[in-house]
Amino acid sequence: MEFIAYDDFLLMIIPIVVYWVYSGIYEVLGSSEKYRLHSRRDEETKNLASKRDVLKGVLFQQALQATITVVVTKLTHEDAKPETNTNTSWFAAASQFMVAMIVFDTWQYFVHRYMHHNKFLYRKFHSWHHRIVAPYAFAAQYNHPVDGIITETVAGALAYFVSGMSKTTAALFFSFATVKGIDDHCGLMLPWNPFHILFGNNTAYHDIHHQLAGNKRNFAQPFFVTWDKIMGTYVPYAVVKRENGGFEARVAKH
Repeated sequence: MEFIAYDDFLLMIIPIVVYWVYSGIYEVLGSSEKYRLHSRRDEETKNLASKRDVLKGVLFQQALQATITVVVTKLTHEDAKPETNTNTSWFAAASQFMVAMIVFDTWQYFVHRYMHHNKFLYRKFHSWHHRIVAPYAFAAQYNHPVDGIITETVAGALAYFVSGMSKTTAALFFSFATVKGIDDHCGLMLPWNPFHILFGNNTAYHDIHHQLAGNKRNFAQPFFVTWDKIMGTYVPYAVVKRENGGFEARVAKH
């Protein structure tokens, strides 16, 4: 009897591979100041966690999430269930994607917001993520392990089970969510970026949240800005050019 089913292994490993490949591409693209929201100097001097610590933290987080995936599939016997809906229609898969996105966004918005308003939770857990004042691509999943499990792992599990998606569709969804999360933290305003066209929740939007002025605003992540607008936590922003090259996201003046 195999330790973990092949499709469960793919569900676990593909998003991790996507994370490092995609964030690596952004690191290369960020070698020029032309499209950066923060200069390289800001990245080096303003952030409170070194890139070495971020690397170790993200790898630990991913190993922890992979372990949880194995345990959950064993306990729920998901690993023993055959993939019965491999021929899911494009319409059904798209519907499941949308349901998963809504569930994922809803859980993350309210947990994320509570993490900011509860001083104990923020100080002990969520403040880890905000050690990154000038966000960059591979720091997207830099969290305290407890924060990562509650905010991201649980959101993913709920999205998977509520949407009823197949494991193949789930691997695609979690890879997409991974790419979107990296894009939100990449710190680059690339003119051809499709995420900036399709989503109001983008790199500049989330950059505002990492600033002191927007720390208790723009909680929504990673797809839509809907909950921020419904709950009154949305703050508009403007992207302006910096004198020395690149861009800067600023809270818009009313």
